[in-house]
Amino acid sequence: MAGFVPPARLLSRKVHLIPGQLHVAELFFEVPKNYADPSAGTLKLFGRSVRKHEKPVTPLGVKELDALDKLPYLVYLEGGPGFGNREPQDSSLTRYVLNRGYQLLFLDYRGTGLSTPINAQHLRSLGGPQAQADYLKLFRADNNVRDCEAVRKCLTADFPDDRKKWSIFGQSFGGFVSLSYLSKFPLGLREVFMTGGLAPIRRTAEEVYRATYKKTIERNEAYYRKYPEDIENVHRVVEYLRKTKPVLPSGGVLTAQRFLSFGISFGAHGGLDSIHSLVLKLVADLDQFGFLTRSSLVATEQHNPFDTNPIYAILHEPIYCFTKGIASRWAASRVGAENENFLWTQDESHITKGKPIYFTGEMIFPFHFDTYPELAEIKEAANILAEFDGWDDLYDELQLRRNDVPVYAASFIDDMYVDFNLARETAGLVGSIAAYETNSMYHNAVRAKSGEVLDQLFRLRDDSLD
Repeated sequence: MAGFVPPARLLSRKVHLIPGQLHVAELFFEVPKNYADPSAGTLKLFGRSVRKHEKPVTPLGVKELDALDKLPYLVYLEGGPGFGNREPQDSSLTRYVLNRGYQLLFLDYRGTGLSTPINAQHLRSLGGPQAQADYLKLFRADNNVRDCEAVRKCLTADFPDDRKKWSIFGQSFGGFVSLSYLSKFPLGLREVFMTGGLAPIRRTAEEVYRATYKKTIERNEAYYRKYPEDIENVHRVVEYLRKTKPVLPSGGVLTAQRFLSFGISFGAHGGLDSIHSLVLKLVADLDQFGFLTRSSLVATEQHNPFDTNPIYAILHEPIYCFTKGIASRWAASRVGAENENFLWTQDESHITKGKPIYFTGEMIFPFHFDTYPELAEIKEAANILAEFDGWDDLYDELQLRRNDVPVYAASFIDDMYVDFNLARETAGLVGSIAAYETNSMYHNAVRAKSGEVLDQLFRLRDDSLD
């Protein structure tokens, strides 16, 4: 397990009441930038704690108010990597969890949201590509859990002993973080929930992508079955983009390769429809004007927001580098080159007329660092990280096997992002786990079908399934 982590320092706390009778505290913390070298400086973390705003008939006394402030915490760990949290009132989790007697903490991972967010301008101020890469190495799950533990010690310092532990809820990459947390700081945890987050803890990026490319092919086939007219429409858009390579309103270039990587949406509820709607909009422009309007170009920028969430692109493959000696080396690109459906990821000239063009899924490619302006500025640092093989361990398999913290996991058979068979393999390695497996939901079920998936997870916890 990991070593000692000092408590975070609370820098500020501002309380607001928001519509729907929610009591929200906006919190800024200070934590070490590098836990192995506390003298290296600090980072700021941002989070929002949420509880019900009680309006009793008679005013609450000091003891009652104190009890509300010391409700047990459940911490939501967002997917990604690279995304901060939405407003609490916009989360499907908020009211469900508050009604279960918790207070909820939305904590932005370091480098995301308002937690010293990664951006090219700041990275340039640190020095050249190697200095930038060394800084980015500090933003993986191992330090995410150190931050969480530091914040837990800060927020629960004056809690009763039976409430100092907290619960965590990991969605997607948040599940990866949860498994790292169980590996390094299990004594800080009461229980763990996760949805679509059973990380392939002993599989390399190459093994992961060989599995997820297969599911991506299935989702492409489902897309073209549902919208057969898009076989021709996608060809029309791709042909136009190959000829013109339009510059996007906020910079960057809409190449055919960038467009064809929007298939990441296929893994979510409504994802096939969202891509069809975009294709329809682009084709309508070509029919009516012969070019893509600003409205359509802006719409394309809403897919794969790597410019505003660069960690997603920079550190996506390193989430599979689970121990020393493993480098990603642009694994998605290398594995894609093994399949004729994805040869276009190497060169657009491989696109064949008449055949359906397959979109890629949750994969990052070197061409992203040529077509997104924010990523282009840190391309050299990304190449250094792709070759780096000195990563610290993300998981402790022995600790996970002897784990006694209750874990409740929802796993999706048709998950395009976290392969179901690899997830089941991981479930078999973790002690004290109860898993709910279903083929009626996709990866974003916690948002799209929140009531169903949350009910199932809490039934696992409450042992009401028979």
